[in-house]
Amino acid sequence: MNPTLEIFSQGEEIVTGQTVDTNAAWLSQEAIHCGFTVTRHTAVGDKLQDLINLLLDISKRADCCICTGGLGPTSDDLTAEAVAQAFNRSLEFDEIAFEQIKAFFVRRNRVMPEVNRKQAMLPQTATRIDNAWGTAPGFSLKHQRCWFVFLPGVPSEMKPLFLDHVKPDLLTRFTLQPPQLVTLKTIGLGESAIQELIKNIQIPVDVELGFRAGTEDVQTKLLFRFDYPKLALTALVSEFSQSLGDYIFAIDGLGEVTDDLAFEVDKLMTAKNQTLAVVETASYGLLAAKCVGYDWLVKASYEQALVESTQALNPTELLDTAKRLAREVQENPRVTMVLVQLYSGGQAALRDKNQSLGVLSVLLIGEMFYETHHEVVGSMKRKQNQAALLTLDLLRRHLQNRLIKTNHCI
Repeated sequence: MNPTLEIFSQGEEIVTGQTVDTNAAWLSQEAIHCGFTVTRHTAVGDKLQDLINLLLDISKRADCCICTGGLGPTSDDLTAEAVAQAFNRSLEFDEIAFEQIKAFFVRRNRVMPEVNRKQAMLPQTATRIDNAWGTAPGFSLKHQRCWFVFLPGVPSEMKPLFLDHVKPDLLTRFTLQPPQLVTLKTIGLGESAIQELIKNIQIPVDVELGFRAGTEDVQTKLLFRFDYPKLALTALVSEFSQSLGDYIFAIDGLGEVTDDLAFEVDKLMTAKNQTLAVVETASYGLLAAKCVGYDWLVKASYEQALVESTQALNPTELLDTAKRLAREVQENPRVTMVLVQLYSGGQAALRDKNQSLGVLSVLLIGEMFYETHHEVVGSMKRKQNQAALLTLDLLRRHLQNRLIKTNHCI
C-alpha cells in the first residue's frame, strides 16, 4: 500500500479565500506522481493553537505531510513556533540560514530589516532546506509516524524547493510505487462530448478515468497501477485515441515531453522548418501572444479598422476577405504559412455572453487554402481565448497531416 500524504496550507488569506491555494493542487499532483496516496488538504488561519492541534493530529495519521506558508518574518507567520510547541522542541538560531537571508538583501542592495532574523529560528533537530529564491528557509523533521516538510507559501519559491530538495529526499525516504498516468489532451470538445465518444470503451476496474477541463484544453486522464502490463496499457490508450481522433493534439505519459497547444505547434513548426504570419481579430492579439518567443512567428497583426470593416459582411464575403488578406501577407518572402482569423456577429456578439460568436480561420500554404468555422460562447475573455486556440489548432491539424485539401469547413 502506498504511504499516505497530507497537504497543510497555513495563512488567513487562504482560509478567507483572498488567495487561491494553487500550492495544494500542484503538490497533490506531484505527490501522486511520486507514488503517495494523498488523503487530505487542510487550511488553517493564523491562529497558533489551531496550528498546534492540526500538527499533532497529522503526526498520528499520515506518513508524510507537506506544509506551505507561515515562514515569513511578520507576526502572523507562526509555523516554526507552532512546530516547536506541538512537538516540544525549542527554536534554535541557525547561523547559516541567517547568513543566507542577509546575503539575499545584499544582492539587492537593500538593508535587511531586523524582523527577518526570525526566519533563521528553526525547531531543534530540524533539517534546513536552503532557499535560493527568497528569504524563508524551509525545514523538515519527523514526529511520531509522520515526516513533515515545511516550505514557504510563495509558489515561485515553493516549487523549486520541492523539485530540487524535497522530491529527491522523499524518493529515497519512502518505498514508492508511482502509478502510470496517461493524459490525452484535446481541443474543440467539451467533457460531455468526450464522454459520449468513449462511452463504448470497456475500462478495466483497476484503471481510473478522470477529466480536467481548463482554459487551454480538456484532458482525459487514465491512471494505471504501477505494474499495469505495458501492452494492455498501450492498447487501451490506442482505443481512446481512435475514439477521440483528430481532437487530440498531444498525449502525455508515453515518454514524449508535451505541454500546451502552442508548445506542440512549436515542435512541429521547428521540425518542418516553417514560418508563420498571423492576422487576427476575434482574439485581439492573444493568438500572437501564445506564440511569443517562437522563432517561426515572423509577423503578427491586429487592426481595429479590420474589425470594423468586416462586421457587416456575409459568410461568403468574410471568407473572400480572409483569403485576400492571406494572399497579401503571403507576399512577404520570409513567410511560408499565413493564418487569418475573422469573426461575424459584431462587437455586440463578442461582448454579450449570451450570444455566440462565429469565428472563421483560414490557413494559406502555397496556393492551397484550409478553413474552419466555429461558434464560440461565453464571456468576452473566453471567446477571445477560444478563438485564439481554435485558429492555432487549424495550423496544428495541418502540421500533423490531419487536414484534407479542401476549402470546406472541417
